[in-house]
Amino acid sequence: MSEIDKTIARIASYRDQLEKAPGTWPAKRELARSVRQLMDCLCATDAPEEELLAIADQVRVSAERFQTQPRMTELPGVAEGSLAGGMEMFMDRSPIVGRSNPLAPPVTLDPDHHAKIVRGEVFFGRAYEGAPGCVHGGFVAAVFDEALGMACVFSSMPGMTGEITIRYLKPTPLEVPLRLEARFDRQDGRKIYNSGELYAGDLLVAKSHGVFISIPREKFEALRQAQLERKGQSEA
Repeated sequence: MSEIDKTIARIASYRDQLEKAPGTWPAKRELARSVRQLMDCLCATDAPEEELLAIADQVRVSAERFQTQPRMTELPGVAEGSLAGGMEMFMDRSPIVGRSNPLAPPVTLDPDHHAKIVRGEVFFGRAYEGAPGCVHGGFVAAVFDEALGMACVFSSMPGMTGEITIRYLKPTPLEVPLRLEARFDRQDGRKIYNSGELYAGDLLVAKSHGVFISIPREKFEALRQAQLERKGQSEA
């Protein structure tokens, strides 16, 4: 089995295991889903002031209750698809694809080894509005960053974003199912060149090119160690 096959198999295994996981992570997804619903409602509500303040009190009580709960002493894996193959992934925490992270729309991404394409879907609710009825361009860029990053799997090397460019061809509509494709184009030394497109139905709304820099596993371990040291200093 090639390194590409192994990495794609690990992605599939991770998803399968997480789907079957009991307890905490499914509960986190349910909570994240509720927070997304709250965010979506808040951005479009015309509720009276007393209702808004009453809900704010409820949220504040929940947040204060949450602060007393134990924290994970060591976060599992990494939350970014571009690092597939370099470190163990745990993308449920991702701000783009993480089903347990209410910041994420979330995006679904699936690598197709035979076609050498990452295919994805995303639905942006009202919390992501920029121009009227349109997705804010920064979130479009973030989706491309994640999708093109995952396409690094087809180079058999993990990478970190060096440069990404976006061409916004049409306004990207809110509350419409969107689909995207990302692919590995070529590699030149440590530079991995990927590209992708975002569609609303059959309409091409944006396209992107990215350059990712392959990083040795030792660098990832150094980043993780620095994170743990910062955490230790903040808790001292």
